[in-house]
Amino acid sequence: MMAAAAEDWNPKLVTHRLVGDVSMAAETVVAAAEAAPEDKPAALIFGGETTVQLRGQGLGGRNQELALRVAKLGADRLNGDWLFLSGGTDGRDGPTDAAGGIATPATWAAIKAAGHDPDALLADNDSFAALKAAGALLFTGGTGTNVADVQIFLRRPD
Repeated sequence: MMAAAAEDWNPKLVTHRLVGDVSMAAETVVAAAEAAPEDKPAALIFGGETTVQLRGQGLGGRNQELALRVAKLGADRLNGDWLFLSGGTDGRDGPTDAAGGIATPATWAAIKAAGHDPDALLADNDSFAALKAAGALLFTGGTGTNVADVQIFLRRPD
């Protein structure tokens, strides 16, 4: 993956052990994006398996919630053009048919524009509904493998 990105994206393996609660993992991802050079494209690569503190009755998985949390933090803290993908290598995330989610600078606002309260959905652990409203779910179908979750953060200079 890094060799394919090297020519244009300046890849960096940030960690292959992105573990712990998704709220802390989202902080790790956004902090790495903030630290990336802003004068050239960057591809930040993460791997591991996070956990979710279940407090609500919603639907989703750790990759969907991680993408939603990065969407929220990124909307507040990141400038420019960026994209974050978090997905399970087996093609499934939690009790859903989605493999994960994708976040961009527009994701959080798109959830609101669809008539939903993204903070309320996040509090209810309903990342599936939030990302579905934004058209930001990742679907791959079953892959027949389960290595770890993978996260990729792409950022282009303004």
